[in-house]
Amino acid sequence: MTAVPASSEAAGEARASGGFVRDLTASVVVFLVAIPLCMGIAVASGVPAEKGLITGIIGGIVVGALAGSPLQVSGPAAGLAVIVFEVVQRYGLAMLGPILVVAGIIQLLAGVLRLGQWFRAISPAVVHGMLAGIGLLIVVGQIHVLFGDGPRPNGLQNLMAIPGAFLSLSPLDIGRAEQTFLVGVVTIGAMLLWEKLRPAKLKLLPGALLGVVAGTLLAAALGLDVQRIAIPESIVAAIAPPQASDLARLASPAILITALAIAFIASAETLLSAAAVDRMHSGPRTKYDKELFAQGVGNLLCGLAGSLPMTGVIVRSSANVQAGAQSRLSAILHGVWILGFVALLPFVLRQIPSAALAGVLVVTGWRLVSLQHAKHLFQRYGALPMAIWAVTFVTVVATDLLTGVLVGLALTVLELVPHLRRLRLRIRDKDLGEETREVSLEGAATFVQLPRIAKVLEATPPKGMVRLNLERLSALDHTCAEVLTEWLKGRRRGGGQVELQASGPIRDRLEVVGAH
Repeated sequence: MTAVPASSEAAGEARASGGFVRDLTASVVVFLVAIPLCMGIAVASGVPAEKGLITGIIGGIVVGALAGSPLQVSGPAAGLAVIVFEVVQRYGLAMLGPILVVAGIIQLLAGVLRLGQWFRAISPAVVHGMLAGIGLLIVVGQIHVLFGDGPRPNGLQNLMAIPGAFLSLSPLDIGRAEQTFLVGVVTIGAMLLWEKLRPAKLKLLPGALLGVVAGTLLAAALGLDVQRIAIPESIVAAIAPPQASDLARLASPAILITALAIAFIASAETLLSAAAVDRMHSGPRTKYDKELFAQGVGNLLCGLAGSLPMTGVIVRSSANVQAGAQSRLSAILHGVWILGFVALLPFVLRQIPSAALAGVLVVTGWRLVSLQHAKHLFQRYGALPMAIWAVTFVTVVATDLLTGVLVGLALTVLELVPHLRRLRLRIRDKDLGEETREVSLEGAATFVQLPRIAKVLEATPPKGMVRLNLERLSALDHTCAEVLTEWLKGRRRGGGQVELQASGPIRDRLEVVGAH
């Protein structure tokens, strides 16, 4: 019921800005990016490929219509592949739907209760450490798929088995493992080569798609004996609503904790992605509570359909912005294209080798293992944030995702220790007249106070002058510093003026390019 007026609103936005054609072309680009990733993430999660496609459809059409971030695109995310794989291994595929129903309700309620800003208070060191750990787990798991094998039960076993997998290849006896490996290598090579050498006129054609096409054509041309993706004749046949017996198992505390973990991680990744998308354009900013509500609706529907969980996805979202999208209509249309393609051309998807999707995921996972984040944390904020990143990363790989995140969050509390006697923060917001406001922070600006800080800053008028006075700030942790830096950059891009009053270590912690 609610999706129809939201869709109409999106169409109205696009027409008002004269951007319907740009939204249309951007939606095609995002569709081409999404197709291989939706299927690949499903395979990495240990579920049939069509489950990822269903999530992509819901993420496009439903969440795109309700979204609080107008240019963000939602769908299955590599960041949840590891935890979904663990859920399927531990509880079975049938329990994924009920767990997602609970996770979706948690997100929905969080949006209604206006808790979106609290998710932004999660330390960037924890989030990026988590994503790096997930990336490495995806790489070491999908490398085994490149050999025609399957992932081991945990990351350490996957890592230890890699040397043996390479040694098992024989250049003299080209069997199924060697053929599968060839398809994967060609996919990776074509993807990387295209992204490096593609002409400017074709810069929006995604490397992942070209890689999958190259691997598929190679397997078909040489008649290789490799495993291919299984897609049902009808996408409706892939919908598996939860059964009453499965819903009854939700009384288990372990299952409820898993649902809470998925809701927490999906929300954090979504809002992190939304903040990144806001930095890419000068249009309307994200309404975080609305975005959280939309994600809750999406994951609730994914649970009822028995598909994968979703988040806002930075790869698809950045492609959307770079392709010139003007409104949420682009995200909605990309979901329509996925639905049409799956409904009308499922036989095309059945020709794709599993190794081709694994090749795409190896590259995607490796890019999540970004040491640049650790370097950035150390150079700007010192050793403790980088240590939080490293411990989160190692714990995710060595144990599991939830443990890694909890350990990282626990370490974040250490940043409060030096300021325990002076954690109070006073925020003053004054109208000085002549389109000038002054926002003053006095005390300790830590992640505990971040929702209050963000609420005041985002309520400032987009035009005119804002004087941000930090002279009486005694402490500024790296989580608050990142949000303040984002706000300074966003205000500069939007044409608003800002006068930053800060000195010494406080000013050094902010990237103040463009602030007077």
